[in-house]
Amino acid sequence: MSSVAVACPSCQNSLPGALCNSGAMTHCPSCDNRIQVEIFPAFFKTSGAGRTGETLIEEGVSSCFYHEQKKAVVHCDACGRFLCALCDLDFNGRHLCPGCLQSGKKKGELPELENRRTTYDSAALSTALLPLLIWPLTLLTGPLAIFMAIFSFFRPSSLIPRTRIRAWLALAIGLLQVGTWIAFFVVMSHRS
Repeated sequence: MSSVAVACPSCQNSLPGALCNSGAMTHCPSCDNRIQVEIFPAFFKTSGAGRTGETLIEEGVSSCFYHEQKKAVVHCDACGRFLCALCDLDFNGRHLCPGCLQSGKKKGELPELENRRTTYDSAALSTALLPLLIWPLTLLTGPLAIFMAIFSFFRPSSLIPRTRIRAWLALAIGLLQVGTWIAFFVVMSHRS
């Protein structure tokens, strides 16, 4: 097992490794309380040593932009700054510095780091359906729903895969609203 001891939640005494991950309720050997100990397997793994930057020894060798006493091993593919092994962030085969990784996430230039996304197809459908309760608003929201539905076809879809049915429905409802308003204005102009 592990050299790290697992403590009983009641008496804080060490539990033998045989009690861990047995899948059944058992008794603590010290306090006799009923316990079930389930531990993630990563708890028992030993952590490997991390990479450290090489100390700059030679004169004329490039140093890290962030740690001037460390030897540069690579340059940032985005800004060109020299980086030591500690600052080098290997991201999908590109070498980035921490600053470029952070700014790339903020600017949306690294889609792999996105954790949320606007779903324009749902917004378009809501824009088409909600104003039906107050029908004069459809004069404005019908064209807006059409624009948003078409715009959604050129934007990345949701992070969760789904169909474009919302965009198609919003487009159809928006066209129906605009068509109804056009027909209404044509009929009114012929009456006068």
